[in-house]
Amino acid sequence: MFDELLRANADYAGHFALAGVPPIAARGFSLVTCMDSRIEPLTMLGLVPGDAKILRNAGGRVTDDVLRSLVLATSLLGVREIAVMQHTKCALADRTDGAVHADLAAQGIHGADDWAFLAMPDPDRSLHDDVAAVRACTLLPAGVRVEGWRYDVETGLVHRIVPSGPT
Repeated sequence: MFDELLRANADYAGHFALAGVPPIAARGFSLVTCMDSRIEPLTMLGLVPGDAKILRNAGGRVTDDVLRSLVLATSLLGVREIAVMQHTKCALADRTDGAVHADLAAQGIHGADDWAFLAMPDPDRSLHDDVAAVRACTLLPAGVRVEGWRYDVETGLVHRIVPSGPT
């Protein structure tokens, strides 16, 4: 598989067109979302490379590393609006960290008992909490707008769950 991917990259590099794209987010936007392969962040929002800073992790959760990246994006890369976008049918939704740990143990994976997988027994509460964590980050510039969205993997629609508010 690795060789196949590197061959595909060589083809991509032969037609590479992003060399002149500046590092600043042209649309002043950042999206925090899940790593789920059903999510195509740029395409689904009508964006193109260079428009936004995209941060992805399991569940689209706001972690210390996401906050670190958002501080840099808002302070150095032109971001003024942030959406935290989680999605329907997420593997972390409607379950607890205990259930995730049990599933891993059932697969013979041990040693992650002290890890927080940030499961979401109440997805709406988790989204509100994550938006609140971004808004409460004192290292973000004043006035950055933050919203919470839910992407429906069955329809492709994005729904506003937490309306816009400033940091």
